[in-house]
Amino acid sequence: MAKGLRELRARIRSIKNTQQITKAMELVSASKLRRAQERAESAKPYAEKMREMITNIARGTTDVQHPMLEERPIQKTGYIVITSDRGLAGGYNANLLRAFAQTVKDVPREAMTIVAIGRKGRDYLIKRGYPVQAEITGLSDFPQYTDIQAIAEQTVALFTDGVVDALVLVYNEFKSPLVQRPKIARLLPLVSDEAEGGPAGAADARRPAGSLYEYEPSPEGVLSTLLPRYAETLIYSALLEAKAGEHASRMAAMGAATDAAGEMIEQYTLELNRARQAAITQEISEIVAGANALNA
Repeated sequence: MAKGLRELRARIRSIKNTQQITKAMELVSASKLRRAQERAESAKPYAEKMREMITNIARGTTDVQHPMLEERPIQKTGYIVITSDRGLAGGYNANLLRAFAQTVKDVPREAMTIVAIGRKGRDYLIKRGYPVQAEITGLSDFPQYTDIQAIAEQTVALFTDGVVDALVLVYNEFKSPLVQRPKIARLLPLVSDEAEGGPAGAADARRPAGSLYEYEPSPEGVLSTLLPRYAETLIYSALLEAKAGEHASRMAAMGAATDAAGEMIEQYTLELNRARQAAITQEISEIVAGANALNA
């Protein structure tokens, strides 16, 4: 019985230590979430203004031509898969990668190329034989544009150079601290009757919007500079949303783990009290039995 009591006490101590860790991680993630959410929100007006300028140029110049505005037969598709570097975030990575695998299940491996942002996604994709052409890991919790500028430019160049015929963003869209949904949205080409906004409001670049402006040196020159930057901005905006979703998911997962640890502590404490009561009752019975034997 003494051995059982020691085991129960050791288990309770272990769970309490784990509970302290999960509670601390929950609080840290909550703190990071607020900042990440603010950064994700602040990036949207910039992308929206760029989109407004692009739509005005495209509407006001009927003969404007740019590779990023032209659809072509899709023979090869590029996917930008954004996951986290660390785990302990509930189903954040698993749900996204499951949705991606379901989407491309009928796509031949030779007809796709993948840019992986995040260690979890990279490891998953390489292990299952997906063609990962480029990767970036070890990003901070609050990445700057310069951290992904090089890989964003390389990714957009895959489309403009004709290596791929479409670029698709795969990331967790941040809806609220409790809701993050896998989103698979086409990034390039920018013209699409099916586009509904992308990660920062990407829409049909030829759709009329706002008033017309005059551009120097020419609308075409401005457009050739803006379009790659706009696509790169959408990638960065998706990354910021994904980071906010990661912190939110980790906060929720650690909160659930803390609650579960509390329930386990209550359960084992009840078992410990019952075991102690049984041990005390047994000792009293032995004392009474010994006393009766001496008096007999």
